[in-house]
Formats: sequence, structure tokens, C-alpha cells
Amino acid sequence: MRNFLFKIKYDGSAFHGWQIQPNGFTVQQAVKDAVGRIFNQDVTVNGCSRTDAGVHANEFCFNCRIETEMTCERIINALNAVLPDEAVIFHCEETDTDFHARFDCKGKEYVYLIDNSPYGNPFLKNRAYHYKYPLDEKLLDREAKAFIGKHDFAAFCASGSSVEDTVREVFSFDVVRNGDMVEFRVSGDGFLYNMVRIMVGTLIDISRGKIPENNLERIIASKSRKEAGVTAPSEGLYLNKVFYEDI
Repeated sequence: MRNFLFKIKYDGSAFHGWQIQPNGFTVQQAVKDAVGRIFNQDVTVNGCSRTDAGVHANEFCFNCRIETEMTCERIINALNAVLPDEAVIFHCEETDTDFHARFDCKGKEYVYLIDNSPYGNPFLKNRAYHYKYPLDEKLLDREAKAFIGKHDFAAFCASGSSVEDTVREVFSFDVVRNGDMVEFRVSGDGFLYNMVRIMVGTLIDISRGKIPENNLERIIASKSRKEAGVTAPSEGLYLNKVFYEDI
């Protein structure tokens, strides 16, 4: 039995998130079905994290153990031939038998895209959040630096989450503009449920004047979800990179 690390990218608008669930087709289910169809094996597919319905991935990592003599290139081609068109595996490597995509993950980078054009771009539907009001990306870039460091991010976790430890470390957070597109890029050792979307929503609320400038440190210290801003829509969010040691 060989343990493989895979990297996959997918259009989240086609799935009800990553994790298998009874009320919708998910990426994990698509992968499990594809492996079962090609190798006639019932495998456990371990994802590096969860993504919600509508959230995309430029690089999502998972591992599973397969009994096969096929090369990694042949495995990629075989699985892509039966996966839905909205998901593509682009990397496969054999790894240690005890490697686990989630538990061995050391960090992630997310990107959030806002189409800041006045009327919206139909080619970006479901792939970026259309926000037509002015955004000062330089202001938001300065404000976003308050997130950097090790903090208790309870204020930026969705209400009702069962996680007990809400301390995370954010390594970087940058906001840049390229024409009408405003990109929020954040990396850290881990993220709470809806954390990135709430951080982006809070920055949007600062831009619109609903939250005063220079208040993020206070909001973080409050540990209260009520103090932070709205949760930005899912369609603008991409899991962009996943970091491991010794891989």
C-alpha cells in the first residue's frame, strides 16, 4: 500500500465544499469516487482542510493510500479522466506512510478577490465578489497589517463554531489593486471557520466607514464576533497554497 500526496484545483461553485456530506456533491466525494472507479478500492481521502460551498482552490492538498504499481503521472491522468471538469489534479508524489495532509500541514495562504468595477464583469461571476463601491486598497493594506502576529482570533470566527483554541498566527496580509481587481492575500499557520472571510468583510466595513480606522487591535482584543464586520461572500475566496515541511 502506497501513500500519495495529491494537489488539486477546483471551481468551488460546482461543489458543496470539500468534505463529504449527505445533502450535496463535494470535492472529497468526487475524489473518492474517482479513486474507487480507477483502482476498485474503497479509500480514505484526507484533506488538508475544509472549504465551504462556493469557495475555490488553486492548490488543495489531500493524501490517500492506494494499492497500485502505476507511476504518479499515470495516476494523475487516470483520475483526471473521470473527475468532474471543475476539478483537476496537477501534482502527485509518493510520500511517507504516516504522512497526513491535515495533521502535517504547517500553514496556508488564501487569496480573496473583489471585482471593484462599477457594473461587474460577467466572466467573473462566482469567481470574484462584485463590490461596486470605492475601495482604498492602500488604506486597507495598512489596516490589514494589524492582523499579523499571534493573536486570539475569536472575534473573527463564525458564531457557533465548536473549536476551543482560537489562537492563530498570521504571517502576512497584503491588499493590492490590479485595475478593477482588488486582491487580499493572507498567510498563516491556520485559520478558523470563516476567519478569512470575516477579516475581509471587516476591512470592507472599514472602507465604507461602518467601522472606524485603527480599530482592528481593539476588535481582536475584544474576542467578540459582534465587534468584527460582516462575513464576505464565499465566491471570492481561494485556498491558494498549502505549506508542509520536508516536502
